[in-house]
Formats: sequence, C-alpha cells, structure tokens
Amino acid sequence: MTILIHKPGLLCTIQDRGRKKYGKYGISISGAIDTFAHQVANRLVGNNEDQATLEITLSGWVGEFQSDQWIAITGGDLGAQIDGKEVPMWRPVWVRQGSILAFKRVVSGCRAYLAVSGGLALDKVMESRSTYLRAGIGGLEGRGLKKNDSIHIQKSNLRPLSSADLSTDPFYSFHWSVAYSVLPHYSQSPVIRIISGRQWDDFTQQSQRLLCESEYQITPQSDRMGYRLQGATLQLHQPHEYISEAVADGTIQVPVDGQPIVLMADRQTLGGYPKIAHVITVDLPVLAQLAPGASIRFDRITLAQAQSLSIHKRHQLQRLYRTIDEALRPLTIG
Repeated sequence: MTILIHKPGLLCTIQDRGRKKYGKYGISISGAIDTFAHQVANRLVGNNEDQATLEITLSGWVGEFQSDQWIAITGGDLGAQIDGKEVPMWRPVWVRQGSILAFKRVVSGCRAYLAVSGGLALDKVMESRSTYLRAGIGGLEGRGLKKNDSIHIQKSNLRPLSSADLSTDPFYSFHWSVAYSVLPHYSQSPVIRIISGRQWDDFTQQSQRLLCESEYQITPQSDRMGYRLQGATLQLHQPHEYISEAVADGTIQVPVDGQPIVLMADRQTLGGYPKIAHVITVDLPVLAQLAPGASIRFDRITLAQAQSLSIHKRHQLQRLYRTIDEALRPLTIG
C-alpha cells in the first residue's frame, strides 16, 4: 500500500506533531505548521493525532493511490481533484486503487494536509516522523518529496467499501463534514491576536501603537522557520544587547532593521532579538495559511483572554472528535 508521487508541487513534506522533547539539544520542534488541520485530518480517517500527514504547499502536487484508501484533505483549499472530479474537504473520502489526486489551483490558504487511514509507514527520528529540512532529518530522508517517491501506508483502522458503494464515481465521500463554525477563520487579510512579549516595554509607545495599528505584508523571504514582515518600523527606547533565551511558535522578534519576524514551526530554539509580542495559539493556524504577499494586522489582547480562547477551542475540538468518532464507528475495525 503506497502513494506514488507524480509531481511534488512547490513543496511537500511529511509532518506530524513534531519533536517536543529535544529543544534542550537545539533541535527544532518542527511538525505541521497548521496543527489544527493536521490533527483533524487524522481524526477524520480514524488515526490518532500523532500520525504523519503530507503537508502540501500551494499547487502542482499530483499523486497516485496504489491501493484502495480512506483519506481526508484539510487546511487550505488548493483545488483538489481525483481523476478530474473536485474532492470535498474536511470529511472522509474513499478512493479507488489507481486514482490520481491533483491539487490544481489555490482557492484559499496555502497549505493542504492529506491524511491516510492507518498513517504513513516511516521510521521515527527522535520520536517524530516530521521533516526538518534544515537539519535533513525525519520524513523521507530529511527532504521534501520528489517525483517517483513512494510513501508506504500502514494498515487502516477502517473497513473498506465495496465497489457497489462507489457506483461509477472515482471516489466516495461522506455527506457530512466538519462544521464551518469550528474551523479557524482562514482569511487572506486576517487580524491576528497577540499578547505582549517579554520585551514589550522596551519598545517605544509609538512602536507599540504601530504594531497594532499598521498593516504588515508577508515577504517572499518567509518560510516554515519564520515569516518576515514588511511594514511600520519598530524601535526600542535605546539600543540594548539581549541574552539569547527560549522562543516559541508565534514569537514576534524584532531585529535591528525594525521589521518583525514571526517564528513558525521550524524556528530555532533560542533567540537573541527582542520579543515584542506572541501570536496566540488559536490564531497560529490562520497565520500558517498565509502565503507571501498576504497582509495582516495585529490586535493585542490580554493573557487571560488568550487562555480563555484556548480553553474554548480545546472544548470545541473535544466535541468535534467525539462527533467524528461516533460517525466513524460503523466503519471501525475491532
């Protein structure tokens, strides 16, 4: 059981929830940049959240399923088609052996996640299958996927469908999907909520105001390590040398040129630039779906508000998972 890569598109990597125990050794967590889409994709095909998915960036990806499979596609809408027919997202989809999945065009977002029931059969490196490109570890040989790569699939937890269920269609999809109200508010010009960083008060009041009132554009120099922004210049009260200290996904650092950098999944573990703010956890998936050229604004909220939003999102996910598990119960093996 394999997926054969015909075209890798701009970038396709294998990602899971990342390496969470190795920061003290200078190893990036890495993992899926849109954690919400990754986790939900897995649950939609009966996997646990730790299974690896394919993270497909923008358009051009084409792959062939060399066996019948349950799959799910989540995240950005990249115009997925199976054998030329549009595939619905955010729901389980049964595909026939020999089916060709292609991502034709970007409708919204910039990263789609493809989960396969049973998960991808790859060895773990430091307890994770995630690809960390800069270190060349994880995934398939520590690199982005290439033409003619074959990705092996583990045994599915869901029973197969019969040919009668498919009729003449190239695939079968459930009629239900994840409710729109549960999805992150993916947008090409979002307002991203932040909380104050450790060095917030080291910046001038004008800079604090500009960060929350100005529009910033994501530059072409952005990648999975960090989004470099272009917009209003931020300044410290006075020049200062900072000791390198821990950073996190969503940390907003300001280098000497005054243009913010938002750290993302492949970020370094330590940073010496002043940290003016942090993107709240529930808005990281929204940020993850922005491509270079997109514009964003920031809205500063309190830590208590951020925690309340995180708790609400966690409860939403728990209810969603229970609903999915119940819907999949008739298909679950054992």
